[in-house]
Amino acid sequence: MELHFDDIVVRGLRGYVQQVSQALGLRGECSYLHTEEPASAYIALDGELRAFPGQDVALLWDETHGWAIAIEPNSGADLLVVARLGQDVLPLPETVAAWTKRLFGQNPIPDPGDRPNPPRGDVRRRLATYAAATFLTTPSST
Repeated sequence: MELHFDDIVVRGLRGYVQQVSQALGLRGECSYLHTEEPASAYIALDGELRAFPGQDVALLWDETHGWAIAIEPNSGADLLVVARLGQDVLPLPETVAAWTKRLFGQNPIPDPGDRPNPPRGDVRRRLATYAAATFLTTPSST
């Protein structure tokens, strides 16, 4: 079977999100990937942020802005980003996990701020390096 670059990018995104979920101690059962442009990911988190009691929390990623923590208002409104992680769109999974865990203990949450938009080709090349992770954790079909 011949793989196209986009196939590798999708596998890379799956592998990357899988590694972030594992670093957080999650099983990945409450995550969602959007693999069309722009690529993005959603991971539901357990617990609540001290600064936003009673609000569900999610970890979001997109190829333009990188990782963010968002709350899910009870009113059914759109997710509200309350914090963003650093300047790298694809930090190591352990870095994402440590940042996420640290935010659960902070009050107030730091200003989410804006981030520069990296070139899409660079993000996709870097995602492709995570493609092998999906082969290690996904059952093969015969």
